Amino acid sequence: MNVLETFRTGLEAVVAHRLRSALTVLGIMIGITAVILTVGLGEGAQQQVSSQISALGSNLLTVTPGSTTSSSGIRSGFGSASTLTTGDAIALTSKVVAPDIGAVAPVISTDSSLVAGTTNWTTTVVGTNPSWLTVRGRTVTEGRFIVNQDETTKADVVVLGATTAQELFGARDPIGESVDIAGQPFSVIGVLNTVGSSSSSSTTSNPDDQAVVPLTTASSLLFSGASRNSVSQILIQATSASTLSAAYQEADNELLNLHGITESADADFTITSETTILATATSVDKTLTVLLGGVAGISLLVGGIGVMNIMLVSVTERIREIGLRKALGATPRVIRRQFLVEASVLGTVGGILGALLGLIGAEVLPHFISDPITISPVAAVGAIVIAIGIGIAFGVYPAGRAARLAPIDALRSE
Repeated sequence: MNVLETFRTGLEAVVAHRLRSALTVLGIMIGITAVILTVGLGEGAQQQVSSQISALGSNLLTVTPGSTTSSSGIRSGFGSASTLTTGDAIALTSKVVAPDIGAVAPVISTDSSLVAGTTNWTTTVVGTNPSWLTVRGRTVTEGRFIVNQDETTKADVVVLGATTAQELFGARDPIGESVDIAGQPFSVIGVLNTVGSSSSSSTTSNPDDQAVVPLTTASSLLFSGASRNSVSQILIQATSASTLSAAYQEADNELLNLHGITESADADFTITSETTILATATSVDKTLTVLLGGVAGISLLVGGIGVMNIMLVSVTERIREIGLRKALGATPRVIRRQFLVEASVLGTVGGILGALLGLIGAEVLPHFISDPITISPVAAVGAIVIAIGIGIAFGVYPAGRAARLAPIDALRSE
């Protein structure tokens, strides 16, 4: 019996028991679908986190102030102190002190109500300098961004996020319109590009919903008292990804010197990098992916056991057929190959259907769970290969058992 004839015979045996074969295929299909979707969810989450962090700016370092302690001993946590100043930001722009720092943007922010005519909207008002646009990797889709002259003259100008502009002006062009912030009229000079909301630690939870004004203007009109020279963050952009670590060290050393601190453990500020945040988030996503993938793998194991069970039943039912074939000259190798073909057919069909169902699920599920699912062609092909491997692996024992049957015993069985 040649290979083609063996394959035809094995396929006929599978088709002859449609319901039993279908249930076996179903077990493998569910397992493959579960693996594809869980791995796709994990990869989608990793890409989403990466894109959100990248939206904060490229080669970004964020300096935040330390904590405060009240007279009653209550500590407010990092970021609550006023230990960072505009002077610190200016010092970090020195190429002598920090040659690996490309741009520095001090930031102060507060929530405020914006009023345009009869419409109002509460958002985060950010006071910063022209370098903010570069550091945060943003662009302006309409109008312009703040410039050095705006800072020097404390100009009453504002650049709106895309969402903020939409909420205040709807379909109208906001450029040149007037917006009241904390009772002060500001002229809209630009609208920022859309980058999407982010849950990462940043100036605002939604970078599309904010209003950016010159730092000097914000200090004069929106803040008062000792906080005028303080900043809530200093955003630093390294000259390149390869100099990010050097920029970190330069900023850390300079701020320690400026604040008169000799021990790093006593620093009244914290520096975080996008790579650290990305590594942490990615590590969590990978752990969850492995966990969910392991659970899905159990489904594959159950499907494989189903294949073995069905093949053992098939061997038992066809003992006389096996005995007759061997009596007519079929070798143990031919018998073994026939049953392995049957098992591999079940695995292949289950794998292909499971991969198709996984691809359909990747398109449909994001509309219901609001999480992206990323399916790569390698994962889909790999799933099919795994399914075929399961069919063969769990079909080896039943095939071997059939091949070992003695012809006389098989023919005498009832």
